[in-house]
Amino acid sequence: MTADIAIHDAYVLTVDDRNRLYERGTVLIEDGRITDVRSSRNDDANIAAARVIDGEGTLVMPGLVNAHTHLELTPLIGAFSDLDLMEMMSGMTAIFGHIAEGEYDYLTKAGYELAALNFLAGGVTTVNSMDVRPSAGAETFGEAGLRGFFGMALSDLFWDVPADEQFARARRFIDEYHDTYDGRIRATINPHDDWSCTRELWERTADLAAEYPDLLVHTHLLELEESNKMARSNGAEDSLNLLDDVGLLDDRLVAAHFRLADDEDIRRTADADASVAHCPSIFCYWNTDGDVQWTPVPELREAGIDVGLGIDDHYWHDSYSMFGEARQARLAANLKRSAGQYDSMELVRMLTTEGAEALGVGDEIGSLEPGKRADVILLDVDKPKFTPLTNIPAQIANNAAPADVETVIVDGDVLMQDGEVKTMDAEAVCNRVKTAVDRFESETDWELGIGGSEPPGATDVARDLPKRGPAQLLGRLAFQSVRDRFPF
Repeated sequence: MTADIAIHDAYVLTVDDRNRLYERGTVLIEDGRITDVRSSRNDDANIAAARVIDGEGTLVMPGLVNAHTHLELTPLIGAFSDLDLMEMMSGMTAIFGHIAEGEYDYLTKAGYELAALNFLAGGVTTVNSMDVRPSAGAETFGEAGLRGFFGMALSDLFWDVPADEQFARARRFIDEYHDTYDGRIRATINPHDDWSCTRELWERTADLAAEYPDLLVHTHLLELEESNKMARSNGAEDSLNLLDDVGLLDDRLVAAHFRLADDEDIRRTADADASVAHCPSIFCYWNTDGDVQWTPVPELREAGIDVGLGIDDHYWHDSYSMFGEARQARLAANLKRSAGQYDSMELVRMLTTEGAEALGVGDEIGSLEPGKRADVILLDVDKPKFTPLTNIPAQIANNAAPADVETVIVDGDVLMQDGEVKTMDAEAVCNRVKTAVDRFESETDWELGIGGSEPPGATDVARDLPKRGPAQLLGRLAFQSVRDRFPF
């Protein structure tokens, strides 16, 4: 038997439909696909392969899937951490307003590079990112050898860029980047959310989706108390009714957060075969109300809905760790409800195969099975922290970290081996990021230092905020509040 890559004598967690786990396993890869997963044989070290990897002391598993994220502001990691919620939201909105107008491209390009480098090194082989100007992201992740879904956020009540211009940009992005880099980079359609988009924008989104029937529609849904209120302002009973009205509640929908879903929302989502991306850390960090319902992930999964895990704005909570999202999903759900909301293997599946299913590529990636694309990571488990190596799924969900990732393979190409990234110059990336942050600091009133950050004053931020869109948003919500209280 021949292969391009042979990994032998490793612990192998397949995450297939039987969750098979080999104590001494072999994985064979040829032409970018997995050709065999089995118990190791005594002569596997001598397999005729272009690259033979001795897997002793390592755990082989599928690459991690970050099912919902934003990447452009990655260089500002640490800048928002100690702000209050309103400072963070207003500062972020002001910056994104400038990005929407075509500014800070040096910062966002550096952000994509830094994100790609850190996610690659941490075992994240696929991302699904919603950004303002995603072209640099598609190029950066494509050239790094990673897999990514990228799309341009669309909103007519969040920033002041005319909707015509936004949709024109979105079409150009789709036409240029969809199904590029050997199919690893795919475009998506991204209405930003159900609280900052008018019905007209949702209808235009549905028209765009009809033009490109093989693209996912990726949005924030049922994230805030204002979600259903804005839907009523848009002439629908609630958010899911609005999406159903315009023709977007279907199997192409990837809904991030879904915190406020009730039983009927879950039923309708399951009937539509739509998917959900759960992002626990961002809401644990920035929770505005301890009494707000937590995303009903157990009920979603029980209803047959594919639920992946997402890291969301990692620069808001200072973590690139997708392993950390699995741990946080468990801790938050257990604290909000009671112990035992998940078993460890469920969380591993949400990190891998269920994230892939949520993005519509479960037949291609997410598990180690013959015929699937070879997106594979190796963790160094020959460490005191993993000793004794009992209950491997629990070790992944509770104990693993990006620093444990030793080797990363995507589409059969080795992107990192023995901790050395092969497809990016890590030192050059870091230098470009530092230069970009220095320039951003010199061009703005932000102060970014090793002891913390200081945002611009409230007056300066208010001056920089988009005006027309947010004013309409607040006005619509206020008017709908009156209508809800005094129906007429």
